[in-house]
Amino acid sequence: MISYKSKAAIYSMSVLASQAAIILVIHMAWPELLSPIILIISRWLGIGALVGYCLRKASLTTWIFGSMVIGIAIGVDFPELAMNLKVVSQVFLKLIKTVIAPLLFGTLVVGIAGHSDLKQVGRMGWKSLLYFELVTTLALLIGLLAINISQAGVGIELPVGEVPIQGTARSWQEVILHIFPENIAKSIVEGEILQIVIFSILFGIGLALVKEGKKKQLMITFTESLSEVMFNFTRIIMYFAPFGVGAAIAYTVGEMGLGILLNLFHLLATLYVALLAFLILVLLPIALMLKIPVVKFIKAISEPVSIAFATTSSEAALPKAMEAMEKFGVPRKIVAFVMPTGYSFNLDGTTLYLALASIFVAQAAGIHMGIGDQLLMVLTLMLTSKGVAGIPRASLIILMGTAASFNLPMAPIFLILAIDELMDMARTSVNVVGNCLATCVIAKWEGEFGLQNEDNMSLSTQDTDPIQSILEVINQKQTHA
Repeated sequence: MISYKSKAAIYSMSVLASQAAIILVIHMAWPELLSPIILIISRWLGIGALVGYCLRKASLTTWIFGSMVIGIAIGVDFPELAMNLKVVSQVFLKLIKTVIAPLLFGTLVVGIAGHSDLKQVGRMGWKSLLYFELVTTLALLIGLLAINISQAGVGIELPVGEVPIQGTARSWQEVILHIFPENIAKSIVEGEILQIVIFSILFGIGLALVKEGKKKQLMITFTESLSEVMFNFTRIIMYFAPFGVGAAIAYTVGEMGLGILLNLFHLLATLYVALLAFLILVLLPIALMLKIPVVKFIKAISEPVSIAFATTSSEAALPKAMEAMEKFGVPRKIVAFVMPTGYSFNLDGTTLYLALASIFVAQAAGIHMGIGDQLLMVLTLMLTSKGVAGIPRASLIILMGTAASFNLPMAPIFLILAIDELMDMARTSVNVVGNCLATCVIAKWEGEFGLQNEDNMSLSTQDTDPIQSILEVINQKQTHA
């Protein structure tokens, strides 16, 4: 039963929010009818209702959305105050930057050394990795094409001091030399993310070649522990995200005006169209060429994809996805290998988003990137996006690291973070679709698709309730939070 106090609070918040919406509509219809004072009072009463809702909801996602609205209001009504909030967003930026090097090192080393059993799985191992790299490369290229066509970042005028000074063009020899580290400590200090990735890959290969024993296990345990610590470190930092996002939005709106929001919706539309194009132009033809029953496949993945969309977590959907693929006719041994490996090497939606968002940052800064620079960025993203599927806002960390490597400003990334939840829903769902299809592809290549669980080929969704599954996952996440 809801108490009278709770009902009164809900009623009050509804009234305050409704009056703010009504006043806004009236102002849009008749701009000169209401005085600025009435608009400000109405707006902040509505924001008070939003704050109350956020406190009742106690969800990080809700807080980020709420902080974005509050930041916009501060930027519009109190631009001088908003200009002083830049330091808050810079603190958040510094905290995020501290995560990049140890996180990449730990996840990449564990991903490579931990998959040294690829020798045992033989053909399935190299076929999986080949397929993963091919599909994610196509996703990156579609992301690049989409943002170059839409030009969503063009026209944004960043505040003074946010656009980095461009250095002189480097020769191709210098570009190649710059990829490889001469001192890993120097690479970390200077934020050279590609050099950190190269070092981590070589370190992981070297560890994988060490004979099984105490020495190898000790180092693997250390890097696994490092990864786990950095996961939790990132989660702690993300609790500061509402303050960082709100301050960044307030500063940006106070400096640049409300016109910036149009660019953000343009970016959001570009991402959704690009992801839809990837599904239709890449994944659908693959399924048709290998004669995978598309309609039954869609029915099989509907529940895990709906979980991924609702929770914005690929890992939350993993158990259901594995179960669905086994029922669909993929042998358990293939599901058990391909699905977890795909979560490190086959994040189609995330890689497409990273390519799109990186060029958006360059466009917002007014920096022209030639085809060579864009392809180098694709190479960087291809390497850095591996192994971080379970990290909250991992794409933000990778995006910031890549932007720093290419001397791009951070201000547009804070703008992206404001709508990141809406973007995350779509890209996470595509991640799950891509990995589910990958298990079918490998099973087809191995000639084992449908050999097991043939009785379940006519998969029925009547035994499971997708809505109930989503609620169970959300409740589990809130319990552990």
